[in-house]
Amino acid sequence: MLHVNRCHEVSPNNDQPTLVFLHGLLGSGEDWKEVIENLSQYPCLTVDLPCHGQSSLQNPVSFSHTCQLINTSILAHVGTEKPVVIVGYSLGARLIMFGATHRIFAGLNIVGYFVEGGNYGLRDSKERQQRLINDTHWADRFTREPIEQVLSDWYQQAVFSSLNSKQRDELITRRAHNKGSAIAEMLVTTSLANQPYLLDKLVNSNMPIHYICGEKDRKFLDLARQSKLSFTSIEGAGHNAHKEQPVKFAQLICNKIKQLEQML
Repeated sequence: MLHVNRCHEVSPNNDQPTLVFLHGLLGSGEDWKEVIENLSQYPCLTVDLPCHGQSSLQNPVSFSHTCQLINTSILAHVGTEKPVVIVGYSLGARLIMFGATHRIFAGLNIVGYFVEGGNYGLRDSKERQQRLINDTHWADRFTREPIEQVLSDWYQQAVFSSLNSKQRDELITRRAHNKGSAIAEMLVTTSLANQPYLLDKLVNSNMPIHYICGEKDRKFLDLARQSKLSFTSIEGAGHNAHKEQPVKFAQLICNKIKQLEQML
């Protein structure tokens, strides 16, 4: 079972869906604090993924196993009847897409998915091979080197190009508590190289899924546009839109949930 934090309660008579948040690599449920502060009308849960936060001793075996852990942990808190909306960032978003397309979350009453900056997969085998080489390289560094040193280089990657020096320093400080070997294990287990290509199943399903990315996150903005999924780009944000623009992110979630409710 993964650690789940119940962030705030609402009236027992409230019929709003429970919002469940999944963080990205190196993060924890705490990453969603600013967003959740702007969602006081909804009951909210955060999940610490394997090798992270208070789930740091939980080992991932595969995508399927990790999604089963997520499913079991959410079920223990909301049951099968309560409507649920799952929101995931980066790695969390990829796990949402895998779990949804493989029906691992079928026992939950999910009324909506929000995926932020999540890659739906690589078609090309050479790209997958190169990604595995790249992720294995980073995993080796996380295992052998001081984590502050690795993080300093990690946040120089192109996907984080919208960050300024102050933002990079803050992220390094916030992430330095992680255990490098645990991050390495999660990085390889849930590498994009080990993830099937999920877009076709997502597009051809009737799942209520909405893609979110920052307007400055060129790579994922292009992926969103190419995907044919419903998507929104958040003004003034890069790859980590919910951290850079938490108020706008929360308002988007509210507006989309209202639209979903009108459709139900």
